Amino acid sequence: MGRSRREFLTALSIPLLAGAAAGFQTPEQKPSDQSAATTPPAGAPPAFGTSPAAGPDVSAQTFTEAEKLVQVEMTEKDLAEAANNWRVSMAGLYERRTGPRKVSLEAEVAPATRWNPVLPGMKAGPERDRFVRSSAAPGALPANDEDIAFAPVTQLSRWVEDRKLSSERLTNIYLERLERFDPKLRCAITLTRELALQQAKKADQEIAAGKYRGPLHGIPWGGKDLLDTAGIRTTYGAEPFRDRVPTKNAVVVQRLHDAGAVLVAKLSLGALALNDVWFGGQTMNPWVLEEGSSGSSAGPGAATAAGLVGFSIGSETDGSIVSPSMRCGITGLRPTYGRVPRTGAMTLCWTLDKLGPMTRRVEDAMLVLRAISGADAGDLESVASKLDFDGNASVKGLRVGYFPAWMKDKQATDVDRAALETAKKAGMVPVEASIPDWPYDSLDLILFAEAAAAHEEITLNHAVDEMRMQVPDAWPNTFRQSRFLSAVDFVQTDRFRRKVAQEMQRVMAEVDLLLVPSLRDEMLTITNFTGHPSLTLRAGFVEISEARSDWAPDPKHPLPKFSPPRRVPYGVTLIGRLFDEGTIGRAGLALERSFNVADERPPGF
Repeated sequence: MGRSRREFLTALSIPLLAGAAAGFQTPEQKPSDQSAATTPPAGAPPAFGTSPAAGPDVSAQTFTEAEKLVQVEMTEKDLAEAANNWRVSMAGLYERRTGPRKVSLEAEVAPATRWNPVLPGMKAGPERDRFVRSSAAPGALPANDEDIAFAPVTQLSRWVEDRKLSSERLTNIYLERLERFDPKLRCAITLTRELALQQAKKADQEIAAGKYRGPLHGIPWGGKDLLDTAGIRTTYGAEPFRDRVPTKNAVVVQRLHDAGAVLVAKLSLGALALNDVWFGGQTMNPWVLEEGSSGSSAGPGAATAAGLVGFSIGSETDGSIVSPSMRCGITGLRPTYGRVPRTGAMTLCWTLDKLGPMTRRVEDAMLVLRAISGADAGDLESVASKLDFDGNASVKGLRVGYFPAWMKDKQATDVDRAALETAKKAGMVPVEASIPDWPYDSLDLILFAEAAAAHEEITLNHAVDEMRMQVPDAWPNTFRQSRFLSAVDFVQTDRFRRKVAQEMQRVMAEVDLLLVPSLRDEMLTITNFTGHPSLTLRAGFVEISEARSDWAPDPKHPLPKFSPPRRVPYGVTLIGRLFDEGTIGRAGLALERSFNVADERPPGF
């Protein structure tokens, strides 16, 4: 999850699952307590409110206090009845967790309820499976290592395939740069030097023998450190897991191994996939070393922008690919929910988590997406899907939707408005779009509840207390608060999610893609919850007078100010139809060529 929750935290009253706040009781308020638990005669059906009494005593005052969180009102009679019956009606429902018959839930056990972004009667995805690389020549191999390091995968792959550049040399270039620049960026948690050199040598041998596996063969990459790597620690960026060593590779890792790619580093992430601070410090932005790189795919964003890897894999739950791609000036592709399997990746939110490529060019992202897509039995939400991408195809006539009001307000910049004009000049047809003014941030109730469930054990045993960030908008506090979210509100929010998905279905039926300011809160939230794919790419530059942060403002630690202002990259985001990454890839490639700003590098790298 990349974006700040400051607005959400100030606006939302966290509801309470009634009765969990039993600690509000005072001694003089002890209830009479019904102890039902009589054995019914044979043939009698089961009935609510007849279980053995369980759990702590509660009183009417317990529910009175809970009302403040739930934002409902009960009469005195209602309060008394609820308190008197609680121990035989509701308290036993916690037995799975509180005992005596506790049942553990292993990490690989997913919820029974599943999210399908494709609504009933809706067709999604292209008719054909086709992938055509752009026909641009790779050019001559640069004379110096720095120019090689910053080259896109589209070029690197051609040089490796033609044996103008060995994988071993390229791997050593990136390993050296990781060691040299990581002290500035804090973007790498573990260098995988031994594995990388072994894979690089094997790649060179296979290519020399004519066994070329494809565009990623011999290309060094870095993985966000929530992807399991066999025998190599995978820490989630969090203190409770810093010594965790899995025995199997995540499916995405294995697919990249099978494609011949070379793993050089496990890259940093904000602890448990939130923002950009991990147990080793804060990952910094290569363009402005006084500010964080944004998160939670902080390491992939910084390392890719600084030319420390050929490409990287990040993850997004609610902005974690889009935000660091935007800040670090790279390309981030968040695939359709379900296209890329998450088997072997840390779970934050079962119905939201997505894995995707972070690269220096649009076509690079498409090359990587092709290699990691496809269903896997270990991820119940993953599906088989087609990818129709032609790097040489025209974009003329594509209907690009935009929101006029968003382009005019202060959250948009001249770069956003110029991008829409560029799309028009490229032959795309601008189409005005609109969505209802609904409380989209209320969908975060689902995220908070699922995240708290995924990390229940370390919350209840207080391992989260070890984490570096112990501020109101960090996970430890949110996990604790979420114990008191209402199950009824969760279900109602889930219904609201479907209503939002129906609205997005209407919008996307009228256009081929959307062009939006990358961090527009409504669209970032909507599309993550509906599962639509997005492509963020550098579109220009802006000036900033103050460092930016994912974290809520802290008056005790003001952000650095810049005089004169700093020039930094700025990106726009394309939203595609479900499973139609090929269209946003094609449009993004055309825009990237027209913007002509992707080659500039962060100073000092």
